[in-house]
Amino acid sequence: MSAVLRRPSWEPPVADPAFLDDPYPTYHAMRAAGPVLWSEQFYGGAWLLTRHADVERVLRDPRFAAQRTAGWAAGGDLRAFQPLFSRAMLFLDGADHQRVRRVLQAGFRPEALQRLQPHIEQWVREALDGVRPADGFDFMHTLARPLPVSVITRLMGVEAAQAACFVQWSDDLAAFMGALQPTHEQARRATASLLALARYFEGVIAQRGASPGDDLVGRLLQAQARGELEAGAELLSQCAMLLFAGHETTRHVLGNGLHALMQHPEQWERLRREPELMGPAVREMLRYDSPVQYTGRRLTVDLEMHGLPLRRGDIVVPLIGAANRDPARFARPDDFEVARQDGHGLSFGAGPHVCIGAALTMMEAQAVFRQLTARTPRLAWVAEASRRTGNPLYRGFAALHVRQRAAVSPAAWPAA
Repeated sequence: MSAVLRRPSWEPPVADPAFLDDPYPTYHAMRAAGPVLWSEQFYGGAWLLTRHADVERVLRDPRFAAQRTAGWAAGGDLRAFQPLFSRAMLFLDGADHQRVRRVLQAGFRPEALQRLQPHIEQWVREALDGVRPADGFDFMHTLARPLPVSVITRLMGVEAAQAACFVQWSDDLAAFMGALQPTHEQARRATASLLALARYFEGVIAQRGASPGDDLVGRLLQAQARGELEAGAELLSQCAMLLFAGHETTRHVLGNGLHALMQHPEQWERLRREPELMGPAVREMLRYDSPVQYTGRRLTVDLEMHGLPLRRGDIVVPLIGAANRDPARFARPDDFEVARQDGHGLSFGAGPHVCIGAALTMMEAQAVFRQLTARTPRLAWVAEASRRTGNPLYRGFAALHVRQRAAVSPAAWPAA
């Protein structure tokens, strides 16, 4: 690519703790600098988009392919990793994507999710029964990490007893996928964890035999028997990435959402008084602090954006976190408003790759915040005991310590 195509350029300070703590001022500055910016640090060179209209366009336009992104995310010797990684629905387009998505969609049908509702409600209730809010607790450890694992394993029909392994394997994959230039160690750990997931599901599949069952894994096996899904890498990849995605993003929806509520006590109080706002409130949590900050596409054709020629093969990075704070799309975009009426963000994506588990994530989040606001009306953030993951892609908390404060007026609810 010639030098002229790399201007205007911008290098977000993605390793700066201040950026990782709050990237949104940088996103605003980038948006003001220009609609299409070039960065050398994203995968060796990529176009960055910050405006809502452009991000949504790219997510919907088939000329921006997801299928070609699996390779550029790789670093180091990943010969054992790529055959599995690249077959996940996340990296498929066109007919292949539609075929795999149809199979998976059946597992997320409304009646299947409704059967999970009592389990989710009971799980949250028991988790909160086990803590003393006045003493404080780590919300990520107590609820945000284990709940999504419990739910996705139940949906898939696999052993919840393996949850600790699933979480560690997911952490390794998230660290690799969130690294702009993965290190050899990150690549090695991601490979080992993805292969461990594949081996686990090979064992599950072997145990099912001629009785696949009616859970999500069973439906995948039935689809394979009908010729709708390929055996081997394609089948194992869907199993592994479903378990990963079902845990990784949902935990950050919960952590980021609770943090936003505690930083805006008047919104917490309104949600406590008006629980019917729970659905819009969770959508606002997703918009305000997206658990997935960006995604990647590769151009399949030459085209022009905002007067700049982009070439076939160029990588384009739609910054979802920036799009969700675009003042051209949202009034007062930096305000957190549980009753916001001017639309939803793009945290679940858009177009053919819109998140297949969006309804399940919404169900989990609403159950958690419905019980939290009812049972712990004066919860506050313990900032000094909390820390973020440091992952620029999967934005969230590694630890989020909270405690219940004494009864005071909402105006007196700063972070603990």
